[in-house]
Amino acid sequence: MNKDKALEELFLTQKPHFNDSEAFMTSLTQHLDAVEYIKQYQQAIIRRSKMAIVVAFVAGFVVGGISIAYLLTSPTDVPIFNFDTHNIFFLEWLCDNSRLVTVSTISLLMIFGITSFISNIQEIMSLRQSLQHRRIGL
Repeated sequence: MNKDKALEELFLTQKPHFNDSEAFMTSLTQHLDAVEYIKQYQQAIIRRSKMAIVVAFVAGFVVGGISIAYLLTSPTDVPIFNFDTHNIFFLEWLCDNSRLVTVSTISLLMIFGITSFISNIQEIMSLRQSLQHRRIGL
């Protein structure tokens, strides 16, 4: 609190002197152009991020749908992958349960994708809100 009041007093005691010199106007124009450039750059980044998120979501949805459709239409007694090994217990178990392992893996990947999608949307929304607050504060 005391620091805020000290800063406020410091700013109140300062009386900037503005003149109509050409150098001041040139500097001001350059700073305003820089601010406008940064604003446009941030908006372009947000647009690209949104587009990347939408593309990733659609691609994940299509690939997940195709994978699940394949799993549901393939025969249940035929393993999805086979290593042709009869000596190693783990590989034999993996071949016997290949359908369950594949469905579980696809489900986990889809859950991870949906969680990432929602997280990215929330991050973009918070970035947009922070940019709006900065604009209002200016």
